[in-house]
Amino acid sequence: MQINDKLGQGVLWKFITGKYRRPREEDRIFMFLDLKGATGIAEKMDSSTFFEMLKDVYMDITVPIIKSLGEIYQYVGDEVVISWPVDRGIKNNNALLCFYRIEKEIAGKKSKYLAKYGVVPTFKAGLHLGKATTGEIGVIKKDIVYSGDVLNTTSRIQAMCNHYNVRILISSALLQMMKLGAKHISIPMGEIALRGKEQKIALNTISVI
Repeated sequence: MQINDKLGQGVLWKFITGKYRRPREEDRIFMFLDLKGATGIAEKMDSSTFFEMLKDVYMDITVPIIKSLGEIYQYVGDEVVISWPVDRGIKNNNALLCFYRIEKEIAGKKSKYLAKYGVVPTFKAGLHLGKATTGEIGVIKKDIVYSGDVLNTTSRIQAMCNHYNVRILISSALLQMMKLGAKHISIPMGEIALRGKEQKIALNTISVI
């Protein structure tokens, strides 16, 4: 169980079965979830306190991610990369609703964060889908990694949240595969040229009523 926790959800079984011993291309959804204002927060704390806050955040967002059938791919500093096979991500809008479940979970623990750290974490997220090559990599430390343009694009979509002052951006290509309920309204942001990309990508933010 400890090895499974170390590697991540289902990764040990993938190693045992050799599922990705040979790289394979998959359609996947990715979410890049970033802690807003992390630099400013870190400047007001010593490094050990900030680290403890990240530990609490990562622990608290795990259940909403699992409820949304997401897989935690990587922790990268104050950012978490979450992934879904396309069918799981669009089922019941799991990939989109994951963001709001995370926000609800943290908001429900507002008093804990204020008491321990003097701040309540908030997030921004970018979501996109595309083809990723998945396979084992490494020699003395093996890992199962994703590579492909979809990851770079999703990261850049998330970075545009600051530019448009929104909490979430989702590509139209992904949003078109979902059926939004009455509480969630998509707001087109137009076609946006992302840095380093020739092709423009249509993005939307989501308003909750």
